[in-house]
Amino acid sequence: MMQAPETVLTDHHRVKCDGASDIRGGVALGHPRVWLEIDERGFVECGYCDKRFVLKGGPADTAKAA
Repeated sequence: MMQAPETVLTDHHRVKCDGASDIRGGVALGHPRVWLEIDERGFVECGYCDKRFVLKGGPADTAKAA
């Protein structure tokens, strides 16, 4: 069974992803570092590893106060 891609909450509109942030040994086991920009939807997904970055308090933040 495949696991769902990781979701990361962030305070920044511009984020970086190298696919190895949680992998022991680092970048050698991930993918090339890419910089991603969160748009008006409130999230962006990495094209390499599908990790989703969600802007805290933005429209895609399901944890925000109602």
